[in-house]
Amino acid sequence: MPYYRVVGEVPRKRHVQFRRPDGGLYAEELMGEEGFSSDSSLLYHRHLPTAIVKVEAVTPANETRLAPNLPLSPRHFRTQELRGTGDLVMGRMPLAGNGDVRLSYATSDQPSELYRNSTGDECVYVQRGSVRFESTYGVIEAGEGDYVVVPTGTIHRWVPNGQVNVLAIEAFGHIRPPKRYLSQHGQFLEHAPYCERDLRAPAEPLIVAGEEVPVLVRTRGGLTRMFFRNHPFDVVGWDGCLYPFAFNINDFEPIVKRTHAPPPVHQTFEGPGFVVCSFCPRPLDYHPEAVPIPYNHHNVDSDEFMFYVGGDYSARQGSGIDVGSISLHPAGFTHGPQPGAVEAVVEAVARGVTTTSELAVMVDTFRPLDLGQGALACEDPGYAWTWAR
Repeated sequence: MPYYRVVGEVPRKRHVQFRRPDGGLYAEELMGEEGFSSDSSLLYHRHLPTAIVKVEAVTPANETRLAPNLPLSPRHFRTQELRGTGDLVMGRMPLAGNGDVRLSYATSDQPSELYRNSTGDECVYVQRGSVRFESTYGVIEAGEGDYVVVPTGTIHRWVPNGQVNVLAIEAFGHIRPPKRYLSQHGQFLEHAPYCERDLRAPAEPLIVAGEEVPVLVRTRGGLTRMFFRNHPFDVVGWDGCLYPFAFNINDFEPIVKRTHAPPPVHQTFEGPGFVVCSFCPRPLDYHPEAVPIPYNHHNVDSDEFMFYVGGDYSARQGSGIDVGSISLHPAGFTHGPQPGAVEAVVEAVARGVTTTSELAVMVDTFRPLDLGQGALACEDPGYAWTWAR
């Protein structure tokens, strides 16, 4: 994270005696990245965060195996057709993934159990509904359009307020703001499309009592359920630059040009081997002879995974794309507007249309995406041929 926060009670200096009201010492827990060489936060627990009393292996209910995108083809998945089974963690339906990132869809109204992902950071986009995110750092109330970024190793759970639909982006590494948006010391620069004021983090500690509390832990080796002697939500204070936060897509400030700008202007986060972009309502390109719609393009080094979450998709008219759709345009395929879309948008501009209302989340990966059972279960088999009609 780009800036320092302090929440709750912390001592004046690090690693000095910090005593509970009963005279005992609070237990420190340093959450740090890259072997003490990157961002970290220091949390103060009422009880030992290391005290486990039992462990058990867990077999996931959903099939997580992925299949290559063969024969190579552009794909269209209709998440509207997926029905939730489980919570926002164990009920994730795998859509696509590779060695850098896993993309899943979940819809649920059930609270999840406590969960710790120790394989990498997560970025969970709330497509519909609202949810309370609870963690050792505190609470974040998240709603439609929120990205919730969860650092590796954070014990947390999701408590929906009714039905919630999310896209889960699970990295095998860390998710951060793009480096080009930050100063050498981590402050957002003036040209960045969002800044520190747009980020929401826990504001106060969350204290929950309990004994022999189960926590589901994911590592690269699989799933384990650890039972902690005391509830891990016992942190009285923390400080540092590593913590969960929420950012709403509607706070992204679009960057526009006189002619059409490529997707890097929409970049929101970066991860190992992938980027996350936000396509938001914005003014149309304003050169008098502009073609204000994406040109045909072939990203030779990346697969494009686009989740359509709101608005009107002029470039996709005639393709079947709608709110809730996901398109996958792989490297090896040239993609662009559907036939007739360019002419339709140029005519609309001539009639006085000056803005676009599209809202979408895109993940570009630099290694091919394999396909999950969730995607194959809701695929539109005719999508690949819509450019030839």
